[in-house]
Amino acid sequence: MKEIYYCSKEEFLKKAKIPVRVMENEEAMYEEMAQIMVDTIVKNGDNKTVIICPVGPIWHYPIFAKKVNEQRISLKNCWFINMDEYLTDDDKVIDYDNVLSFHAIMDNLLYNRIDKDLIMPQNQRLFPKPGKEAEIDSLIESFEKIDCCLTGVGINGHIAFNEPPVDDISDEDFGKIGTRCLDIAPHTVTNNGANKLHGALDIFPKRCITLGMKQLLKAEVFKVYLYCDWQWGIMRKAALENCNKTAPVSYLQNHSNAEMVVTKALADFIL
Repeated sequence: MKEIYYCSKEEFLKKAKIPVRVMENEEAMYEEMAQIMVDTIVKNGDNKTVIICPVGPIWHYPIFAKKVNEQRISLKNCWFINMDEYLTDDDKVIDYDNVLSFHAIMDNLLYNRIDKDLIMPQNQRLFPKPGKEAEIDSLIESFEKIDCCLTGVGINGHIAFNEPPVDDISDEDFGKIGTRCLDIAPHTVTNNGANKLHGALDIFPKRCITLGMKQLLKAEVFKVYLYCDWQWGIMRKAALENCNKTAPVSYLQNHSNAEMVVTKALADFIL
């Protein structure tokens, strides 16, 4: 399938098996993501809003918090469920003061910025936890609907930390997989370690916990945002190859309301 990397931009957009939309730049994406979250909550009114949240992208969260405060939007009926978290080698959540802590990042960029009279209770700000995988899967199953998931994608096509499997699980069964602890793929360790720990791979976590594909794909609206230069390859693989477990983001080909949103720079680049 090497031809997927050499076709023109026009061919790519025409043949993409996931709807693709081009935005001017990364900053415009953050504004859009924040506004989608606001619009979803406002539309639901007094009804429950459930959003699956990534840490990557993250810079829409301060924009969202500012909008919530300025517009006095109550989050009391909101449940925000984070996708994943890094673990130690013995499957304990990494320390809160670790620069990689998703818990700390969410607090610093989102929850601590929202006025106290608007913020949802702590028990509605959720993370998957080792030993309680079944509990969060059951909770997600209990919701009448998951409103949206707005996320990024890893260099190997993972969404959340659903890394391409190394065992012989079928494509169909991988799409049904639940929350679990697992090894982080070497490609992810290298890419994330280079970008987040300046290449200090020796101290980068090798384990993680993640919501499963089954839980993620319950989101009624699913948008994946690509804006890094290293996402160009997986952008084409996910959109042009058939859906399969070697690029988990390709499962969005079978989602009824999914979209891949890419920057103009990514769309325009040709090898």
